[in-house]
Amino acid sequence: MERVEIRVEGMTCGGCVNSIQNALTNCEGVTSAAADLDGSMVTIEFDSGIIQKEAIEKVITDAGFSVTA
Repeated sequence: MERVEIRVEGMTCGGCVNSIQNALTNCEGVTSAAADLDGSMVTIEFDSGIIQKEAIEKVITDAGFSVTA
């Protein structure tokens, strides 16, 4: 199991947090996702044998948010 923190721009409310968390937890291989509105971060635990960080970032951008370095 791996854990990654990704900085996300565009989260402005609790609905945004829920959207990101739901999009990620519905992905095969993601075991948990916790978005922090104040810190603009999402912490994801995932199985790297099933899903990679790049695919996780794509899920976030497909949900309408920006991933920043």
